[in-house]
Amino acid sequence: MKIERIELGLLRVPLKTPFKTALRTIDAVEDVVVRLHTDTGHIGHGEAAPTAVITGETRGSIIAAVEQVIAPRIIGMEVADLNRILQLIHTSAERNTSAKAAVEIAVYDLWAQLYDAPLYRMLGGGDPVITTDITISVDYIDKMVADSLAAIDRGFESLKIKVGKEIGVDIERVKAIYAAVEGRARLRLDANQGWSAKQAVWAIRNLEDAGVELELVEQPVRARDIEGMRYVTERVHTPIMADESVFGPAEVIDLLRMRAADIVNIKLMKTGGISNAIRVADIAALHGVECMIGCMIESSISVAAAVHVAVAKADIIRKVDLDGPSLAQYDPVDGGVTFNESEISIGDAPGLGIREIRGLQPLAA
Repeated sequence: MKIERIELGLLRVPLKTPFKTALRTIDAVEDVVVRLHTDTGHIGHGEAAPTAVITGETRGSIIAAVEQVIAPRIIGMEVADLNRILQLIHTSAERNTSAKAAVEIAVYDLWAQLYDAPLYRMLGGGDPVITTDITISVDYIDKMVADSLAAIDRGFESLKIKVGKEIGVDIERVKAIYAAVEGRARLRLDANQGWSAKQAVWAIRNLEDAGVELELVEQPVRARDIEGMRYVTERVHTPIMADESVFGPAEVIDLLRMRAADIVNIKLMKTGGISNAIRVADIAALHGVECMIGCMIESSISVAAAVHVAVAKADIIRKVDLDGPSLAQYDPVDGGVTFNESEISIGDAPGLGIREIRGLQPLAA
C-alpha cells in the first residue's frame, strides 16, 4: 500500500451552544480535513483544528504546511514503513503540531487498514468502550448551573467547568454548581491560563475551605509559567493538571522533573499526532503520573484517533475529555467511533473505520 496523493477539505459543523473559555469564544467546528489516497484504493482520514491562541496555527497555515511542506515528503512512501513516515512528518518543520497531527492520524488510519485491524488493536488493544466528561462553558451563574444539570440528565457523570475570567465570580460559579449537582457528578475546573499563581492558590483554597471537592484544576496559570504551576501544585490539596504547558515529550520531562503538576493532559493537536501522544503517556507512566486525553473543538475524525489512543493506553490515560462531537449539532462522519453522550465505543472496522464525511468542502491539493 503506497501513498499516492493527498486531498484537503474544509469541515464546518455548528455547535449546540457557543463554546466560551478564558481564551476564546467560538460557535462551530471549523477544521481542515486530510485524506490520504493510496494505490490500493484505501483512504486514510485525519483532521486539524486551527487553535491560534494555543498552537499558533490558523486554517491557512495548516493548509500551507500540509500542502507545501509535509505532503511532498511522504508521497510515494509505503504505508508499512510507518516509522520512517512519522520521522519525515515530524522533521518537516518546527511546531505546526496540528498540521502534523492531521497527516499522522491519516497515516495511522492507513497503517491499521493495511493489517485489517482497528487502530487501537494495533496500538496494543484494550476495552473499546470509554466514558468522557462534558464541558460547561463560562457564562452567567444561573446558565452554568442549568447547563450542568442538563448534562447530568443526559448521563454525564463528570463535568469540566470553564473558569478563569473573573476570579471572584469564578468561585461563586463553582460553589453554585457544586451545590446544585449534589454529588451526582465529579467536577473538573479548567482556568485556561486565566489566573496568576497567587490567585489560583487563593481561589482553590477558598473552594477547599468551603467543602467543594474538585477532581482536578486544569492549567490555572500561563502556559510558560512552569514555576507558577509548581507554586500552585505545592500549596493546594486539589490535583493540578497541565494542559497548555505540555505539548510533547520534552515539555513533559521538564514539568515532571520540577514536580509542577499532578496530571498531564494529552491532546493530539498539541503533540503533533499519535506517536508523541504515546511517548508522553509512557514518560508520565515512568514517573507514576496519570494522564487525561483531551481535544480541541474537533469533529469525530480526529477525536476518534484520540479514542483509539485512550483505549490502548488506558493503564495511564485514566481520564477522558473527548466531548468535541457531543458539543456539535450533528456528527458529519459515517462509520468510525460511536459517540453516545458520555459513552464512546469503537467498532471492528479496520483503521478508524470512517466511510464518509458529509458536508466536506474539497480544496485543491
